[in-house]
Amino acid sequence: MANEVMSMAILEAFPGKETELLELLRELYTMMHAKGYCRDSLHRDAARPDRFVHVRYWVSPQMIAEAQADPEVHRYWLKLPEVCTIPIVYENMEKVFES
Repeated sequence: MANEVMSMAILEAFPGKETELLELLRELYTMMHAKGYCRDSLHRDAARPDRFVHVRYWVSPQMIAEAQADPEVHRYWLKLPEVCTIPIVYENMEKVFES
């Protein structure tokens, strides 16, 4: 996983849209993993149940480019603004250290 790229985003579900957001992300994560683009995890802020932290580990920079050109991926990305805002996105996180 030497070429792996980590990205992270904060998602804030619109009121009453949490379930719809979770269903959309579950479908997106399943499709992205099946295509070999990445692996994802989603975490909920216990203090703010409408706020989620999305962590993605891209297989490689090449897979990022492929996903960005994939119309099926775009269909999901276009639906996100209907159910949430994404106030923070970190495209390329570098590991500093790990214990």
